Amino acid sequence: MTDSTTTPKRHAAGLLDIRNIIGGLLFVYGVILTLMGIFGDPEFEKTGDVNANLWTGIALLVAGAGFMLWARLRPLQVPEHHEEDGEA
Repeated sequence: MTDSTTTPKRHAAGLLDIRNIIGGLLFVYGVILTLMGIFGDPEFEKTGDVNANLWTGIALLVAGAGFMLWARLRPLQVPEHHEEDGEA
């Protein structure tokens, strides 16, 4: 049997995990670029016959989803810190 005073409690970082923030931003930018690639002017003459917005958007969607999946599967465990009276 373990005593709660000897074992430090831990909890997941959750939304404050930097991987969630980066993944969310990449995912949002990926959605915007993918939509611009589908509905916008592809400007093939500038990009060498490649729809750069579409392919970059898809890559950002995959990268953003990868970051968020990584944070979900391997959450950071943050120890709870309790200062006792008299200690600084």
